This record gives sequence, structure tokens and C-alpha cells, in this order.
Amino acid sequence: MAAQAAAAAQAAAVQAAQAEAAESWYLALLGFAEHFRTSSPPKIRLCVHCLQAVFPFKPPQRIEARTHLQLGSVLYHHTKNSEQARSHLEKAWLISQQIPQFEDVKFEAASLLSELYCQENSVDAAKPLLRKAIQISQQTPYWHCRLLFQLAQLHTLEKDLVSACDLLGVGAEYARVVGSEYTRALFLLSKGMLLLMERKLQEVHPLLTLCGQIVENWQGNPIQKESLRVFFLVLQVTHYLDAGQVKSVKPCLKQLQQCIQTISTLHDDEILPSNPADLFHWLPKEHMCVLVYLVTVMHSMQAGYLEKAQKYTDKALMQLEKLKMLDCSPILSSFQVILLEHIIMCRLVTGHKATALQEISQVCQLCQQSPRLFSNHAAQLHTLLGLYCVSVNCMDNAEAQFTTALRLTNHQELWAFIVTNLASVYIREGNRHQEVLYSLLERINPDHSFPVSSHCLRAAAFYVRGLFSFFQGRYNEAKRFLRETLKMSNAEDLNRLTACSLVLLGHIFYVLGNHRESNNMVVPAMQLASKIPDMSVQLWSSALLRDLNKACGNAMDAHEAAQMHQNFSQQLLQDHIEACSLPEHNLITWTDGPPPVQFQAQNGPNTSLASLL
Repeated sequence: MAAQAAAAAQAAAVQAAQAEAAESWYLALLGFAEHFRTSSPPKIRLCVHCLQAVFPFKPPQRIEARTHLQLGSVLYHHTKNSEQARSHLEKAWLISQQIPQFEDVKFEAASLLSELYCQENSVDAAKPLLRKAIQISQQTPYWHCRLLFQLAQLHTLEKDLVSACDLLGVGAEYARVVGSEYTRALFLLSKGMLLLMERKLQEVHPLLTLCGQIVENWQGNPIQKESLRVFFLVLQVTHYLDAGQVKSVKPCLKQLQQCIQTISTLHDDEILPSNPADLFHWLPKEHMCVLVYLVTVMHSMQAGYLEKAQKYTDKALMQLEKLKMLDCSPILSSFQVILLEHIIMCRLVTGHKATALQEISQVCQLCQQSPRLFSNHAAQLHTLLGLYCVSVNCMDNAEAQFTTALRLTNHQELWAFIVTNLASVYIREGNRHQEVLYSLLERINPDHSFPVSSHCLRAAAFYVRGLFSFFQGRYNEAKRFLRETLKMSNAEDLNRLTACSLVLLGHIFYVLGNHRESNNMVVPAMQLASKIPDMSVQLWSSALLRDLNKACGNAMDAHEAAQMHQNFSQQLLQDHIEACSLPEHNLITWTDGPPPVQFQAQNGPNTSLASLL
């Protein structure tokens, strides 16, 4: 017995000595690899050599699997050698499944490998991998939740929102069972976001109510709590804005702005949550700040506070430039594109077409760098080009751009917005497109079966019907539609629609010879247009005021209005010429495929200026 014990002790000592030796060479190679990886600049080739040097030592399975994971991660994140990265990650995933209690390596390998598969457009390989990892990770709360989020995101990118919502629901229930109300709220808010995208409003309302209760009742890390509140309020604000309820959204928007101010004063708490399922953040603080600027810009644009929209866009873009120097997160490019889309619309209204065109070109350049970004924003880009074409009176190009945008979108609100603008193009063109116009007007009939729930778009549809009736000489019918627009616009502070409706009503009363009523419409239209400021409505109003005052014998007022009209005409004409002379003006002919890379300069404008004079 003593001899056996001595032999066993000797064997144990030998194993310990071997393990110690193995550990020393392994730690040395690992240390060198990390040194090279974190050098400035990183020496990735040397880092890879050090990690590859581990395998000739025939290391234990744990070290072998971890080294394959480290190599796969370095190659995936720092090189373009995706084939080798995939090979190492597949080995890490395969080996780690055979080792008990090796969850971190196992599930990190699965997570990274599925990311790489998606990058290589092998989504069909990523899905079963994630499903298996989810199935075997139920005893590891952090990884189980993270993998559920990852698979839900994959389905979302594929536009399979039903599957994504199902997974987020599973995650919310799992988080509740493991006692993580924080992560439960993250799952539910993410599901709410997708339901809003799907326009399943009857499901959204009870879900958001539940989320609100969970967020208010949860007592934990102050930054995590406030970030949940920001997520919750962003969903509420965007829900209101999608519905075109610019006035109703104000209390929520104010709460959101106060919330982001609170977050900016809080210091990041280094104490890790006791529940591993709580180890998630929705967005970094800096990203949340940009997002709040973005929804503020969206609100200002819809409400017609264009100078405010400009101010917050400048702040957000400045913040984005700083962030993009340190962070290549795709969400930052998405924020930048959405901000530019809104400020471009502002520029077109305020009479800065040349700047708008250059910013459209900037959006094109951003979309050239990311196929996914282009896929998500192609319809919006063609819509913006259509609006630009209208502003420079290139109506055939406007029609082509709007038609292209309609072909590319399945978003109901954007579809209704495009159809409304295309109808206004056909109305201005006279009798050329009567049948198509009647068909479009029927599809956005605000009196019955309007295709979307947006208050703002429905009010705009009434305005377009009024414009059509005006051009047809059916003035009483036009007045009915325009009064409906005014009623809806006043209810939700839609200043631009109010100004447009007032000036068109003023024009109708002028044509009917009711100068007093015309003046009662045109004066407030001019005041509101100056406040926005809306250059086209100012031009239109000043022309009407000139003619009204002439007709009433008010020579001095007529002269003042004529001078104003002349000033607006000159500003618009100068901007028109500048815009049409830019090489980017050639973008108006692009209607197919990805954005063109280069633009040829033109000799000069080739568009009609008659509408401006």
C-alpha cells in the first residue's frame, strides 16, 4: 500500500511539473501575443505567430480550444483572412463542446462564428449554429440571453420580424425566470420596437404599458435604469411622430430630453451586477445623446421649426464626427444618414437647394460604403431627389425619382408620402397624366380608407385634394378640403401645412374677388412662413399681397409687397442657378442600381426658371 501511495504521489508530482511547465510556456506565448496585439500600431502578424506556436506543444484540449478562439477572433477583427478565421472558430466550437464547464469559450466561439457566417452571407449556416448554442446555454444566463438577442437581430436583418419577436418574447420570459427584470425590460422594449416597425399597434400599447411599469419599479444601477427610460421614451416619441402627432408628443419628448441630461451627469459605475443576466447595455451614453438629438430633429422638421431642426442637426453631426473617429459602429452611419435626410428636407423648404444637393451627394457616399445602409435608405434617397427635382422645376425627373422610390419601398408611411408628392407633381403638370392622377388620388383618399394612420399625412392628402380642386376651378370643393387640412394642422401644430393651406385659400378668395377674406388668409400665411421659414410660401404670399393691395388701391403696401417678392425671387433664382450648375445635379437622372460614384460637371442649368419669376 505504501509503495502504491508513493507511486501515486510520484505520478501526481510528475503531472504537476508537466502542468507547471505547460503553463509557463503557454503564458509566455500568450503574453507575447497580447503585447503585439496591443502595440501601437498593432503587430497582428506577430500576434498570430505567437498563438500558432501553441499547437506544436500538443496542449490540453482547454488550451487548444481557447487558442483556436483567440486566433479566430484576431483574424476576424484585424485581418481580411476570413477563411482562416472561420477554420479556427469552427475548431474552437467543435472542441469546446466536448469539454465540461467551458461555457465562455464555447459560446463566444458560437457567437463570433455566426457573425462571420452572416458577413459571408451564409445566414443558413449561422441560424442552426445559434439555435444549438441557445439550446445548450440555458444554464448560463448571460450567454443564453446574448445568443437570443443575436438570433433575433439576424431575423430582423432578414426582415423576418415575426420570428425575431418570438425570440424576444422567449428571452423576456427567460429573464423573468432567472430574476432579471432589467434584461426582461430590454427584451420587451426590443420587441416593442419591432412591433412598431410592423405597425402592430394593438400589441404595442399593452407591451409599452408593461415596460413602463417594469422600468419605474426596477431598482438598480442608475445609468442602466435611465438607459431603459431613454429606450422606452424613444419608442413612445417615434410612435407619436409616425402617427404625425406633433403636438401630442411634446410631453414625452420633454421627458426624454430631461432623461438624457440626467444620464450625462451620472458616472459609469464599475461595480458589476450580481445577476449575470444583467450584463447588458442598450446603447453607450454618447450614442443615446445623438439619438435624442435625432428624434428632436424629426419633431422639429414635422412641426415646421426648421431653424431648431438645423441647430440640433449641427450638434448631432458634430458629436457623430467625434464618435466616428474612435468607433466604427454601423449604427452611427445610420444616425448620420437619417439626420442628413431630415436636414435636406429643411434646406429645400428654406430655399437652400444647392446645399441640399451636396448633402444628398453625401448620403450617396455613405451608402456606397455600406450595401446594407443603401438597401435600407434607397427609397428615401430617391424621394429626396424627387423633392429636389420639384424645387428646381424638373418635373419629368421628379416623376422618375418618385416612381423609383415607390418601387423600392414597402414602408406604408413612406409610400403615402411619396404618392402625395407624386400627385402634386401631376397636378402641376396639367392634363398630361389625368388617369394616373385620379388613380393616385383615390389611393390616398383622406375621406375614406386612408392607407396609414398618420395624422400629418392624412392632413397633407386633404391639401393635395384641395390643390387639385383649385386647379380644376372647383373652388367650393377646394375650400372644403383646405379647411379640413387647417383643422387637422391646427390640432397638431403642423405649421407648414397650415401656411400652405392658408395661402392657397387666400389665392382662391382672391380669384373669387373676395379681397378682404383673401387678406385674412394671406397675412397669417406670410407670418407663419417667415417664422418657419418657408421660402416658397413667402414668395407665393408676397405675390398675392402685392396683387391684393394693388386691387384695393393700397399703393404703398403694394410696393412693399412687390419689393419683398422681388427679394425672394432673386434669392431663389440665385440658389436655383447655383444648384443646377453643380456636378451633383446629374444625380437627378439616376434611377437604377447603386449610387453613381462620380459626377460630370455641367455647363449650366438646363431647367425652366419660369415658375420662380
